[in-house]
Amino acid sequence: MKESRLDLKKRRIREFFSTFKLKPKEKEEDIDKIQEKVFQEGMVYIQMKLPVEKITPEFEAELIETIEKNFIHANIREATRKDLKILMDLYNKAWLTSNTPFRPITIDSLRQIIEDPDTVFLISKVYGIDAGFVILDFEGKNKEYGIIAGLGVLPRFQRKGLGTILGMAAWNYFKNKGVIELRCEVYKDNLGSHSFIKWIGFEEYKKMLYRKEDFLIEEEIE
Repeated sequence: MKESRLDLKKRRIREFFSTFKLKPKEKEEDIDKIQEKVFQEGMVYIQMKLPVEKITPEFEAELIETIEKNFIHANIREATRKDLKILMDLYNKAWLTSNTPFRPITIDSLRQIIEDPDTVFLISKVYGIDAGFVILDFEGKNKEYGIIAGLGVLPRFQRKGLGTILGMAAWNYFKNKGVIELRCEVYKDNLGSHSFIKWIGFEEYKKMLYRKEDFLIEEEIE
């Protein structure tokens, strides 16, 4: 059975954010064995959502106030093919401090994702430096679900409010497109990202176990 365009896109995006990092004593040639082992055992991601109706004017004003209090001010732009190398460098550097399994991404993999018409990358520039990115996706029959597929910030700009700025930029983009719900997923051991996403207002609604063959086991959270 031929894979649908949506399933193929989701597979590519998942590959983008589910790559693998070697431990200090491991050799480069061991990476395939590590990847195979993790995929066979499965990788658990927490699914989270935030209905647009819960984003009240008061809540939005609170986020804006939080952003304005930060000493960091960022310019946001939508990425194009010309930004592929920048995105690759941002991703590879941002994930060095993450607890999410990691392996460097390639420009070819990025190109496959960015060429999809329903996928958007936003890049933040701080003090003249490209410092972070967020990847947005649309799902649903009428593209009514806005998916924050991933967010990364350079280590030197982490915990300084740039993630909040990118989150607000994502919300503004989705709001202009008329989505009814924001969704995202976070690797179960990435506690920093999980706490940040909950702080924004997202709620957990299920867990997903990803395997090599893209087989999904859903476990509803009680």
